[in-house]
Amino acid sequence: MSDAAISVTGLRKTYGDNHAVDGLDLEIRTGEVFALLGPNGAGKSTTVEILEGFRKRTAGEAQVLGVDPAHPTRAWRERLGVMLQTTSGRSFLTARESLHHAAKLYSNPRDVDEALAAVGLTEKASEKPQLLSGGQRRRLDVALAVIGRPELVFLDEPTTGFDPEARRQFWRLIESLTSDGTTVVLTTHYLDEADYLADRIGIIANGSLVALDTPAGLRARATEAHITWREGGEPRSESTSVPSAFLRELLGRHAGEVPELEVRHPSLEDVYLQLVGMDAASLAQADAEPAAATEEATR
Repeated sequence: MSDAAISVTGLRKTYGDNHAVDGLDLEIRTGEVFALLGPNGAGKSTTVEILEGFRKRTAGEAQVLGVDPAHPTRAWRERLGVMLQTTSGRSFLTARESLHHAAKLYSNPRDVDEALAAVGLTEKASEKPQLLSGGQRRRLDVALAVIGRPELVFLDEPTTGFDPEARRQFWRLIESLTSDGTTVVLTTHYLDEADYLADRIGIIANGSLVALDTPAGLRARATEAHITWREGGEPRSESTSVPSAFLRELLGRHAGEVPELEVRHPSLEDVYLQLVGMDAASLAQADAEPAAATEEATR
């Protein structure tokens, strides 16, 4: 038997002349955390919605936990945990009541109080969603997605609106899930989150997969280090693929310490920007909406 939780071949989704997903080939292994990255409009959410069985594909083949998501069954859906990008902020149920209700749908759910603690909502357990901040509602969405102990969980922009402490709590929750063998498919705008959590990262642009590797493997694609220092009273900089050799030459020109010397090795963000054809300003604009949501949630 294949160890793939998800297998996709030639996946396409078109809307008239617009190719939202354009011939995607992808395999996600059982038990791994897989991060799907890409700029807004790249096809990430469309791909995930097809795999969740919420959107029909135009062409191609897909298998999720051995089932074609175009023909979902109740038994298959019970094996999945799904967190959507946006959910309703109004409910007659408190956070604890929502989780108790959801837990009844599964044969072996997580403990409700354990789930509340894992997402940092113990003190807000008696509040209804409309009284929670945006970030707190996202935490409740995460808890609802994992309450049934899913074999495979989809998390779409899960930490939008989380403060730094809550993000770390979420990361620990993901680590606990994978220790039990759960497969996690994650989309995120936070590259540090993908770098920390993901076993492998797929980068999608214009509906096609442009890179698939481990975080370390992706970083290794950028070979040049960036060196900055001050010399003759002026700031200087150099990008080089042989930083050790350049530093030896630079140190030879100085009797003592090189003023304001800094060596920055390529980050995952550097590689990502190169692969999707964006600059730093474009990335900042793409992240503006999640950042605004974070600011609103922490007021």
